[in-house]
Amino acid sequence: MLHRSASIDALRGLAIFFVLMNHLNMRLFLAKLPYFEGIPGRVRDALVWNGQNGVQIFFVISGFLITSMTLGRWGALSSIRIRDFYLLRFARIAPLLLALLCTLSILHWMGVPGFVVDEGNGGLGRALFAALTFHINLLEAQRGYLPPAWDILWSLSVEETFYLCFPLICRWFGGGKWLIVILGAVIALGPIARTVLAHGNETWSEYSYLGGMDAIALGCITALILPRLRLNSRALLSLAAIGAAAMILILGFSDDVQTLQRSGLDMSVLAFGTCLVIIAAARSRRRASSALRPLRWLGRRSYEIYLTHMFVVMGLWHLYVARNTPAARVAVLFVAVLLLSGFLGGIVARWFSEPMNRYLRTRWGRGGKNLGSVIANPAGA
Repeated sequence: MLHRSASIDALRGLAIFFVLMNHLNMRLFLAKLPYFEGIPGRVRDALVWNGQNGVQIFFVISGFLITSMTLGRWGALSSIRIRDFYLLRFARIAPLLLALLCTLSILHWMGVPGFVVDEGNGGLGRALFAALTFHINLLEAQRGYLPPAWDILWSLSVEETFYLCFPLICRWFGGGKWLIVILGAVIALGPIARTVLAHGNETWSEYSYLGGMDAIALGCITALILPRLRLNSRALLSLAAIGAAAMILILGFSDDVQTLQRSGLDMSVLAFGTCLVIIAAARSRRRASSALRPLRWLGRRSYEIYLTHMFVVMGLWHLYVARNTPAARVAVLFVAVLLLSGFLGGIVARWFSEPMNRYLRTRWGRGGKNLGSVIANPAGA
């Protein structure tokens, strides 16, 4: 039986929080509007400039969950049923993604500002093709950024490309040391992909496949070693402290780790710290604190919030500018984006993506109960 982990939901909620704050912050930054005056720069940067780091945390969690669920369903990675794996991924990812692409296409045809794909980017047809074949990241690296609601799909390009290969690698190498070797190679190539292999292309240094897959691979290895770990409460507390310290270092002290940034290792440190926190959360018998309930709520709906939040960001942003709202009220704008994005994501999850996920799994005989953030060990639930 697979069990939902409240702690991992909270961690995923933290990741989506950073993404939401960053995407609204970018609108303010690009418009050169004064904001956050009087707030220390380090606090400001930690709150609103960690969107990329938030996605890195997502990648780690994704790799951990997929591997845990694969082990829970089939007992061993080498026993994975490739067709079933793809059907399960399709049921979870495709309905909302296709609905989003239809909505974005309509907004493009209507000429709604902020949603029109320029011909310089290849136009609507090229963007749709890139989204459906998981290379939005490559398209943007070659032709420039797409409108914000399209741009967020770069992370799905990285993640789903990994999962196209994952069951094949599991079937061929899942029972032996070669799987660890392959995952280790992906992890080692991550910093190189973010620096040397980017060849000075800033977009590709952030959006490349290997530059994101190292975090997913670390999550996979975490799930593989977790059942073999025998840790007492003191060891778990130490792991949690070290992991949290690594995450805080990257998330809150970016100006102090520029050497790590230049070498591409900052993302690796963040991913490693996230893995340690996941291990401690999965093995701990303590229930998640009630203070984390808002983050857990966001985390449970993170996929839906991620794909739909730009509608809220763009809508509230245009309203903010149209009404010439004083900069002193920008904090209200950030809070409104958080609340409305969560609300919209919750509605979409409850009334569309989860019913579709359950319907497709039941129709294909794959089961509709095991949804969401799960681990094989109920102790962390």
